[in-house]
Order: sequence, then structure tokens, then C-alpha cells
Amino acid sequence: MPIRWLTTHLEVTSNLYNMIETKQLIIKPLDFSQLLKYVKNDNSLELELCVGISNRIISLELKEALEQAILPFVAKNETNYLFFTLWTIILKSENRMVGDLCFRGIPDVNGSIEIGYGTYEGYRGKGFMTEAVGGMIAWAKTHPAVKSVIAETDKTNVASMMILQKNGFVKSDESIDFFQWKLQL
Repeated sequence: MPIRWLTTHLEVTSNLYNMIETKQLIIKPLDFSQLLKYVKNDNSLELELCVGISNRIISLELKEALEQAILPFVAKNETNYLFFTLWTIILKSENRMVGDLCFRGIPDVNGSIEIGYGTYEGYRGKGFMTEAVGGMIAWAKTHPAVKSVIAETDKTNVASMMILQKNGFVKSDESIDFFQWKLQL
């Protein structure tokens, strides 16, 4: 039976398969074998998910994160991998992957989890990531150990800052190159 959450202007549904559904999107966590297909970037993942072929480009930063952190953590935590894996964002109207998100591990001792995300070229500036981050926040709220969600943006990445602000994040700190953001749940 699906679980439904109502958030500000957003209805989110989750089901037994850990898939999150928002108004326009399906957000699906990738298991270990799907992550391997994601890294191959040969459209085998799209074929498995029965979605249209995408022109996704895996950045060097994401490739390193997949190889050094995400894949090893998911391999070790096959039954509890949702806080470690990449979640793909599928646009329902096109049945096509349009971006990815991830949490960077289980909640720390203070109950914080960090979120990271990226939208594929051609789908930016259309509100999809704002909606996806909102869906992930709603999912995180169902986990009692999660007390806050944090994020980091490059000081020049205005689009990413807007996504966070629209989801209720506030600037919590900064360094030379980055702003840190926090959403208290």
C-alpha cells in the first residue's frame, strides 16, 4: 500500500519499491547492478528501467563519487542502501531520465544528512530539480533519525541556490568558494 505525504504544494507518494512519485516525476533509487549500468553509460540502464534513451554525461566529480564512495557503500549495504545510492529522476511526461540525486550516507550523530543533485543538460531551469529535492525531503521526513538536511553550493551556482531556497533551506555557513545550507526538519 502506498504511503502519501502532503507538503507545501507537493503531493509525494512512496511505495514498497522505495520509489518516490511527485506530480511530474518518479524518483527511483538504483541498486548495485543498476549503478554499474549507470557508470557504463551505454543505455543498458535506460533499457532496464524501460525509459527513453538519455544523453546523460557523467561528470568527473560524479564518476569519482560513484567509484570511490557510492558503489562501495551500496555493495556493503545492499539491504539498507537508500542513504548511499544514486536516485534517478524520471520525467513522467517523457518517460526519460532528467537528473540524479543522492544522500551522502546515513544521518550523522546530530541527525544530519547531506543531499547532492544534478540536472541533465536540456532539462535545467524547468523546476524539475526543485520538485525532486522536495520529494526527497518528504521521504527523509519519514525517517525519525533524520533531523536536518544539509547541502553545499558553489558560490556562483545561482540555480542550485534557488532550488535549495525554494525548498526552505537557509544559508548556514560559507567558505571561500562554497555556501553551506541547512533545512531543519
